[in-house]
Amino acid sequence: MIWTTLDREPMLNKPAAAKASRFLSNYSKEKGIYLKINYFNAEHVHALIDLPTNKCIEEVFQLFKGGSSYWINENKLLRGKFAWGRGYGAFSVSHSDVERVAAYIATQEEHHRKRTFTDEFQIFVKKYGLEWHDE
Repeated sequence: MIWTTLDREPMLNKPAAAKASRFLSNYSKEKGIYLKINYFNAEHVHALIDLPTNKCIEEVFQLFKGGSSYWINENKLLRGKFAWGRGYGAFSVSHSDVERVAAYIATQEEHHRKRTFTDEFQIFVKKYGLEWHDE
């Protein structure tokens, strides 16, 4: 799962991102969603879940984005109002690739020193023949 801040603004500083990440880990347990790993970057989030059979991906995104933005604002982690952008990216991962994807998510900080999120996502979209909707 991938989603971005409103207008892809780098709104989440490291302390806020770490707190939001912990919140999402606890919140996912509360909602019965197995979250293997998540990482909050300044302008986007990666999360690797096992989609429960009683939920669709849209519902999980609504829970994660709605719950975390509400929590971030209620706990005043940032000055001003925080919001996520429209849309998201959802990709399935084969069981044999779970550890590789988890390692990729765990190394986000290092990874994005070399390539921006936008550059990386454009490469991903092209590689897998997807459509880019930049709204």
